[in-house]
Amino acid sequence: QVQLVESGGGLVQPGGSLRLSCVASGFSMEYYAIGWFRQAPGKDHEGVSCISSSDGSTYYEDSVEGRFTISRDNAKKTVYLQMNDLKPEDTAVYYCATDLGPRCTNTYDHWGQGTQVTVSS
Repeated sequence: QVQLVESGGGLVQPGGSLRLSCVASGFSMEYYAIGWFRQAPGKDHEGVSCISSSDGSTYYEDSVEGRFTISRDNAKKTVYLQMNDLKPEDTAVYYCATDLGPRCTNTYDHWGQGTQVTVSS
């Protein structure tokens, strides 16, 4: 079955960096766009970034544009989210998820257990 396992979260000071990883199994990741969304306590989930499989095009939510970079390595079945210049408002549980097809639509049907990112001094 589809499995997505996130890792790389942690506690970091404002201005710091983290790299999240998402390892996929149970399906052919190379045919699907993969995204990251996050959920902070008391808030709705929010799409953060997505990378297509068709042409590698990327999407970023406005608040992370220029600070976060998404990438994928289909051979390793892994998607990464490099997060730089982290801010306290980035604090959330981050999930990776499969989109419905090769392009980013921000409509996800499978996701992992999430990894906690806490930005605090």
